[in-house]
Amino acid sequence: MKIKNIILLIIFILVSAHLFASVKFNIIEKNSEYRYIKIFKGTDSGIKKGIKGEVYNEKELQIGVLKVISTDEFESIAELTLKKNEKLSNIKFISIKSLNLERIVFKLENSSSYLIIDKGIKENIKKGMKGSLYSKGKFAGLFKVISCYDHKSIIQATNLNIGYDYIDIDSGKTKDYLARVIESSGIVNLSYKNVIMILIGVLFIYLGVAKDYEPLLLVPIGFGIILGNIPLPLQIFNAISIYMIDPVTHQYAFNTTTNSVMGIIYFGVRSGLFPPLIFLGIGAMTDFTALLSSPKSVLLGAAAQIGIFATFLGALAMKFSPANAASIGIIGGADGPTAIFLSSRLSPSLVGPIAIAAYSYMAMVPIIQPPIMRLLTTKKERLIRMKPGRKVSKLEKIGFPISAFIITTLIAPGAIPLLGMLFFGNLLKESGVTTRLAKTAANALIDICTILLGLSVGASTTAQVFLNEKSILIFVLGVISFGIATAGGVLFAKFMNLFLKKENKINPLIGAAGVSAVPDSARVAQMVGRQEDPNNYLLMHAMGPNVAGVIGSAIAAGIFLGIF
Repeated sequence: MKIKNIILLIIFILVSAHLFASVKFNIIEKNSEYRYIKIFKGTDSGIKKGIKGEVYNEKELQIGVLKVISTDEFESIAELTLKKNEKLSNIKFISIKSLNLERIVFKLENSSSYLIIDKGIKENIKKGMKGSLYSKGKFAGLFKVISCYDHKSIIQATNLNIGYDYIDIDSGKTKDYLARVIESSGIVNLSYKNVIMILIGVLFIYLGVAKDYEPLLLVPIGFGIILGNIPLPLQIFNAISIYMIDPVTHQYAFNTTTNSVMGIIYFGVRSGLFPPLIFLGIGAMTDFTALLSSPKSVLLGAAAQIGIFATFLGALAMKFSPANAASIGIIGGADGPTAIFLSSRLSPSLVGPIAIAAYSYMAMVPIIQPPIMRLLTTKKERLIRMKPGRKVSKLEKIGFPISAFIITTLIAPGAIPLLGMLFFGNLLKESGVTTRLAKTAANALIDICTILLGLSVGASTTAQVFLNEKSILIFVLGVISFGIATAGGVLFAKFMNLFLKKENKINPLIGAAGVSAVPDSARVAQMVGRQEDPNNYLLMHAMGPNVAGVIGSAIAAGIFLGIF
């Protein structure tokens, strides 16, 4: 029995030594004279390593030969040797006449990714082995062994780390299974920046759940922030993350492949799809009666947009490009979907910081606005009671979305995706004959889009991309923009009162509702007003400038889109 256990132990040690062995090597050849091609035929068609074939041009003239260096069941890798002055672009088809295979389907490979190393079969290098590549001792990427000879092998760099090119690689090491398991864990790749972002995500969830600050937004965004900051190993980064390492620039870029789970969801943000759908739902939920009964509230909504244009000028002064400055300025409208829509068109790389800033300030409306409102108004002004608005007919309610859409989009055609959906949703609601469609838009559709948008926007805040000086500046400019917008609405209401009769005067508090945070800024106006007079009901009055602000920020976005 003891002998059997000893034999089993020896076998285990030998197997472990084989499984967990690693081999260091140096790169002996880069930018080989060979060019590599993938053939979509393999051992099932009789192809074997070493077999040769022919390369033809459009005129069916042979312009080179190929030699298979690696083959699997359904595909093979071959080295190409072209005749003098022939180019890869001249290749029309390939054949392997010795196997009677004609016009084989092929794909040109990135030949720069194929490297020759100084270790081979004699040094225990085997086809299919994987490991890490290094540049001056620093981790530069991953590889797999394509083909082996006695004392050299051909490897392919399958993934490059951020900031490295194929030419930078000088050495590598095969990795045993244990090392590959450890390196593929999130714990090994976790950085302090990821921890900071995860804590921010937890804070967002806390504010949404415990403080009830825009929970429908902050909870998905908060969880998305956590999701986006779980570190991904390089070998699966492009298959899962919203970002990818661009094969040309070797920097982070939005994932445009079709095999990334989060990249597919984020397509709704990157393409500008989610914001118009959310506007459709907003339109189906919005009652424009307050605006129609008091048309002068349109001016308050327009006045609050001063924050957008003031911050645009400020961002230009800080050396942001005009397109980026426009995207940052729109934060002052406190309208998340509009900010995302504009930045996805003008500044795709800034969508994450801009969206997080816009939604953060929407959630913090009850904190940011009241001090500004009290500072700019007297007690007497806050006590002003406004007379009820007139009754609005059904015909006006139906006619408004149609006429308003025509007028606003003639002014700013760039706002058609947003305003078109907003007013269409409102028409569904007010027509009285499309109730089912209105309910779908106002409930299921907007909820689905809000979930996907919040989660994917949160996931876009990967620490390595998000935590930088530019993001901090965007947050600072965003809060300035929001403060200016609030002040602009309040001060313009005071200005309007200079020309209004006593019975028609406006409570300046409703001017703060001109920002687009519907209905939160209207609720804040009601809250601050009732702190002075518990029987003063400003909510319906504040909804006028509030919905006007939604229209105003969309028009501003359309103007910026038309200019830049």
